[in-house]
Amino acid sequence: MRAFALLLTFVCCSTGLTAERPANIVLIVSDDQGYHDLGSYGAQDVQTPHLDRLAKEGTRLTSFYVAWNACTPSRAAFLTGRYPQRNGTYDMIRNDRVDDGYLYKADEYAVSPEHILGTDIREIFLSQTLHEAGYACGCFGKWDGGQLKRYLPLQRGFDDFYGFCNTGIDYFTHERYGVPSMFDGNQITTKNKGTYCTTLFRDRALEFIDRNHERPFFLYLPFNAPHGASNLDPEIRGTVQASPEYLARYPAGDTKASRRRQGYMAAVTEMDAAIGDVLDRLDQYQIADNTLVIFFSDNGGSGLANNAPLQGRKSTMWEGGNRVPCLIRWPGHVPANQVSDQFLSSLEVFPTACAAAGVELPQDVTYDGFDLLPVLRNEIASPRIEMFWQRREEVAVRVGDWKWIDSKKAKGLYHLANDIAEKNDLSAKHPEKVAELQQQLAQWQSQMEAAEPRGPFRDY
Repeated sequence: MRAFALLLTFVCCSTGLTAERPANIVLIVSDDQGYHDLGSYGAQDVQTPHLDRLAKEGTRLTSFYVAWNACTPSRAAFLTGRYPQRNGTYDMIRNDRVDDGYLYKADEYAVSPEHILGTDIREIFLSQTLHEAGYACGCFGKWDGGQLKRYLPLQRGFDDFYGFCNTGIDYFTHERYGVPSMFDGNQITTKNKGTYCTTLFRDRALEFIDRNHERPFFLYLPFNAPHGASNLDPEIRGTVQASPEYLARYPAGDTKASRRRQGYMAAVTEMDAAIGDVLDRLDQYQIADNTLVIFFSDNGGSGLANNAPLQGRKSTMWEGGNRVPCLIRWPGHVPANQVSDQFLSSLEVFPTACAAAGVELPQDVTYDGFDLLPVLRNEIASPRIEMFWQRREEVAVRVGDWKWIDSKKAKGLYHLANDIAEKNDLSAKHPEKVAELQQQLAQWQSQMEAAEPRGPFRDY
């Protein structure tokens, strides 16, 4: 009997059926997607059946925030579990001259800030922690953490990487304003030029699951959809590209704005279909019940997005810049068909993934989030009672239901429970609350300044 038990254990382990197997982690991130642009969040004009399925089978979060209102610092924050001001990536890694239509020469681009900067190599990424615990780790899509070899995913704990490492590309040429930008591992590749990149990211993700479904894996799938296309052609720039099949699902309209919205919606639906294929592959291998799936947008929606009922959009301190859609599914661990308005953030992703994997957080590292699974299971109220945002001289702070903003496009004091659209500035009526939030912001800024300094921007 003992020999039979040992044999049974071996068979279960070798086929991935053991109950003791750690949970798989699938982290899916969209790019600049509007708060309202999913069916589960009220959209009637955008088709997102697979994300809607994810919402029905899991929990939909309505007060979920990212740590920065644009892509680079936001992504560094959830991959390290630390505020941008703590991990050092607190501004965009981006060349400004692309805004005036400048075409970089290859040797000039190679020494530009966009090419040579990256998240400090002393920072510990979620992928590194899971890799050390025996997980297979794959990243397919927008990396945005640096393009030099030392910053690339294969040096950050990932076993497999296919994607681009700057802030945006053309969906078909895979170029950033004329510069070839798609990586396969550590090398630039033009092999798949002409193929819609969402399709490429999906295919590589499915191949990764095929290879690793019998062992614990971390799949990071950061789409660039529905981010605008990075192309100097004025007819393409400012649009969101999609394949003809998905463009045909939406009317083009008579105006330039309506045609751009058509491309945006088509890209969202095409991304949704790719996500559906990933969910189906988990079902195919009967591992969906042992897989934590997290989906959210990296920041608020762009000018083509619908962020209703929130005011503002990407790059602003309004709710529309930092509050994003988020869906979490893990059968048996996260309630199905539930809506949670608990105050939560992307800083919780790192500790939550480690908890699901049964992996301890790295020692001697200060984390700014926590395991949110007990919150979703309604066992505790969210420990998050405050959050802070800073983008150069622009700041915002939320404490409880109160939010204070001081920025170029947004100012004032708002009570979010009564005014989610931030229409009624209460700063004149409650100057004492403004002073209180300003003091708490100053304390947070002091903590960030006292943290061990990290590059690439900080002087030390």
